[in-house]
Formats: sequence, structure tokens, C-alpha cells
Amino acid sequence: MISNEVLKEDISEILNDDNIPFGELKNSKILVTGATGLIGGILVRTLLIANERHKLNLRLIGCSRNKEKCKNLGTDIEFICDDIRNSDVFSSVIGDVDYIFHCAAITKSSDMLLKPLSVITTEVDGTRNILELARGKNCKSFVYLSSMEVYGKTDLKEVGESDLGFIDLTNPRSSYPESKRFCELLCASYSAEYSLPVKIARLARTFGAGTPNDKNDMRVANQFARKAIAGEDIELHTFGNSIANCCYTSDAIRGLLTVLLKGENGQAYNIANPKASATIKEMAEIVANEVCNGEIKVIINVPEDIQKCGYAPDIGYKLNIEKLIALGWNPKYGLSDMYKRMIADWKTSSQQLP
Repeated sequence: MISNEVLKEDISEILNDDNIPFGELKNSKILVTGATGLIGGILVRTLLIANERHKLNLRLIGCSRNKEKCKNLGTDIEFICDDIRNSDVFSSVIGDVDYIFHCAAITKSSDMLLKPLSVITTEVDGTRNILELARGKNCKSFVYLSSMEVYGKTDLKEVGESDLGFIDLTNPRSSYPESKRFCELLCASYSAEYSLPVKIARLARTFGAGTPNDKNDMRVANQFARKAIAGEDIELHTFGNSIANCCYTSDAIRGLLTVLLKGENGQAYNIANPKASATIKEMAEIVANEVCNGEIKVIINVPEDIQKCGYAPDIGYKLNIEKLIALGWNPKYGLSDMYKRMIADWKTSSQQLP
């Protein structure tokens, strides 16, 4: 099922986590949107293996627009290959749906700048559609994957779930954080008006084993890892002052399962590792010095047209994770190990993840 050895090890760790009551999922139907994305794909794989190992008798449904990537997840999962914005996207779902992870979103920075309407409609229309599905299917628990970008700009050095800052509504790049904010409000409203058991997970920058080795993915973590493998210097196109709040992939999955099964309805939870938080420049230096043992260096080369690159505004805060820790969750991997495990995964994988 999975050829990625490091990811196999990570999933075993998830399944051995005594804080996650996997038995509660027995005889359940679980729907995952964005099932071929990074988080959705690992969630699906984790649930498939949990189904085998714990004899859960799960029925899994994945929703994705990418038919080819759907095929890579095997035959033990049903697929809806459609756009979540379509009003009848879930018309084929028969009977109740016990648990839902809503992971689908447009996360490419350049699309946020160049295709802001697609970003907004995918979030808002898609989330409304799946909330309506959950309302009519006797859903026991629903997790909406939001983002730390909802916090916007703030002078705080640490932010908890109620510390929202400023988002510039005249900037098309704000299509992503502002639509995430509105979808959180949608979730809270469905929870209040219809007693829908919705929880919100605000994910930090997430990477590690299971991250696709895609040369077209220009996210910082992927670029740094590719440079490390190639033995090439890391060139920053910003001054690298923004703090990157990060979380390892399996830590994030454990967090999402914890929120699903132990979180409070209508509440938001930060998922991050404060020990894996650093400025972009510091992160680059960790890769150069700790992952590559000083064999590469960090170069800063800021382009004149930096505004056209679609980078998120600089942030200077770290995420407070006390609410999630109170549910029994704790992150395991720091930045150096995150990169080392992702790079090892890329080097040993015989196939790319969808």
C-alpha cells in the first residue's frame, strides 16, 4: 500500500498513540475532502492502515478533483472525483456519514494572487456544500482544516485562538486568509444554529515524510529540501525575517485525529510545534548547517518585483498550543528532524505520493 519507509514508520507511531481513541471509529463511515493533497492523502493512508490493524470495519470516502491521483490510493476507498464547489458534488453519498475531515483548499501562493476568486469560491462554496452534507448525514464530528494565516498581522509575540489581527482586504493575496476566516465563521454558525459538531484546526506550515517531491511545488520547505539533496546553496528572495511556525506531518495528523475525537464543538485549535518555529533565514541556516553539515550556504537575493511573488506578509509571532496540549497531544519532531525525515523519505521512496 505504501512504499515510503519513513512514512510507514510515522503512521505506525500515529497508530500507537494511546491518546487517540481509535476504537471510537469502529463501524464508521469517514469522508475526507482534498484526499489527494498532502494532509488528506496521509490521513487516508493512516485510516486505511488503522482499519486493518485495529479491525475497525471502516468505510472510507475520499473527495478530490484529480482522478489520476485518486487511483494511487488503491481500491479500499470510494472516491468522489469532482469539484467541491458543485452543488451536487455529494449526491452519490448514501446513508449517514459519521466523521468528516474537510481538507480541500487552494494553497499555492501564486494562485492566491492571480486567481483569488477561485481561492475564495473553493473555500466558501465548497465548505458550505460539505457543511450541508454533514447536517443531513447525522455527522458525529467534523474537522475543518483552517490555517495560521487567519491571524493576519499582529504585534503579539505569541497568539492563541482568540488573537486575530489585521488582514488587508485590498490585497488579492488576502483571498486565502480571509476566506479561511469566513469559513471558520460558517463552521461556528452551523455549530450554533444546527448543533453540528464542528471543530476547527488551524495548521501551521506542515511538511515531512509524505510530502510529495514535486519540483513545481515552490513552498519554502520543499525548495530548501531540494537544495539540500542537490548540495546547492539556498537563495532567499526575501530577507527571511518572517517567523515560520511549523509542524511535522505525522504530528499534524495526530493533532487532527485528537481534535476530531476529543475536541470541543465550535472551538478552534492551533496545531504547531513551538520548538519548530524559526525565521525563514534561521530555517535556511538549520538546513545548511545541521542537515547539510555546513556543506552549503545561505544567500539573500531580494528581487525588485517582490510584490508580484505572492508571498504572505511577514509575521513575528509563534502559535500557542495550550488548548491542544490540554487534549493530550504533544508534538514530537523539531525542524532539523523534520527536514532529515522528509529528505530520507524522498531518497528512499519508489513512488511519489499524490
